[in-house]
Amino acid sequence: MSVQLNHTIVQARDREETAAFLTGVLGLETATVFGPFRVVTLGNGVSLDVVQAGEAVTPQHYAFLVSDEEFDQIRDRIKSRGLTYWADPHHHEPGRINTHDGGRGLYWSDPNGHNLEIITVPYGGA
Repeated sequence: MSVQLNHTIVQARDREETAAFLTGVLGLETATVFGPFRVVTLGNGVSLDVVQAGEAVTPQHYAFLVSDEEFDQIRDRIKSRGLTYWADPHHHEPGRINTHDGGRGLYWSDPNGHNLEIITVPYGGA
């Protein structure tokens, strides 16, 4: 078997709010409960295991590879929620998308300050 990412832990000030935010914006199934985690399962079987961390959350970056159709749907959900999005990871280009490697990408923040990203083409090209 080749090495594959199975899951990662996402710290949250509010575990329930964060899991609902992720599933809602990304258009995923409702998160399940496993021990102290709300498990957000992605299309490739990798999970984001959301854990209650209190107020001391260190912002991380999470990038999601999506289809063109999913990109449009997610961007529409971001806009309908009144969230700001940017073309760049440093949040200098609000309301824009990037076209790196011939695809499309954008960044937005979750309630904990995590920098979320969707891209339609992996970095370095398809």
